Amino acid sequence: MNLVVLTTVGLLAVAPGDPPRDAPAPKPIEHGRVAFKPTAAEPGVPELFRLPAATFDYDRERVYETDKLEVWRVRFPSPIVSPDPVNNVVHAEYLRPKLAGKRPAVVVLHILGADFALSRYMAVRFANEGVAAIFVQLPYYGDRRPGGEKGEARFLSADIERSMRSMRQGVCDVRRAAAWLASREEIDADRLGVTGISLGGIVSALAAEAEPRFGRVATFLAGGDLGHILWTMPEAAKYRKLWIESGRTRDDFTTLTRPFDPLTYADRLRGKRMLMIAGNVDEVIPPVCARKLWEAAGKPPIVWYDCGHFSAAAYFLPAMRRSIDFFLAD
Repeated sequence: MNLVVLTTVGLLAVAPGDPPRDAPAPKPIEHGRVAFKPTAAEPGVPELFRLPAATFDYDRERVYETDKLEVWRVRFPSPIVSPDPVNNVVHAEYLRPKLAGKRPAVVVLHILGADFALSRYMAVRFANEGVAAIFVQLPYYGDRRPGGEKGEARFLSADIERSMRSMRQGVCDVRRAAAWLASREEIDADRLGVTGISLGGIVSALAAEAEPRFGRVATFLAGGDLGHILWTMPEAAKYRKLWIESGRTRDDFTTLTRPFDPLTYADRLRGKRMLMIAGNVDEVIPPVCARKLWEAAGKPPIVWYDCGHFSAAAYFLPAMRRSIDFFLAD
């Protein structure tokens, strides 16, 4: 579930991980507190992703600003506790547009290969156009990986049970990020959304199904039937082999993944605005899986590009433009 990005995409644009050389020194870290208050729709949220009322602390540190936006690093505790303490702190980057009035906002999620530059580029594009964006690192990625980037604990690994627990934690982290956005005075809490590419798109669909505050979701190169996607994707070959050698079957795998499959709760997308962008020869997210999610979600607008998962880079800029217009629309 990776996406190779051509250099022509322009990833040398301003990004939170690479501040301008003349950027001022970061300001002192600010501390705040946010109350997560479940809406009246919480009892209908899938049980795996339900969250109780809670108050959580956060840290915020301004990294730099341009004439169009401010960039902040944000940290807050995950509502789900894993066995790895470093994984239980959510790291995010918030890009605030310098525009008057309350702005729409979107949570941006990354691909399986942890190409953070791509997600940061997306967040910059959103913020430059007036959509506030918070890029969230999913469990066991980046600053959340025990032992750093070379650590063995990863989101997708031979420990499929842990991978599925990480999926649950990621969705709940995104829900907490939505609460953080809704608490900001510059954000229109009635115009919150979520988006991502590949793995990020699948988690985005799940998060939109689980979080009543999300009224919009845009998925890039994502789909449903998670068991089929994970079983057949090239990156999973070695894990599939270990699974079979352990005496378990494909049916066992499908049963394990079903509670984390966007198809399982897709009816919850029918009352939301949704945009799907898919490749008609995608070798990682089979087109049939994109169609399954599209049909189960009520056949929302879908854009098919003549590309595979990796060659989709050639269509990234027009796809990004469609996504920006989608989140800006009234």
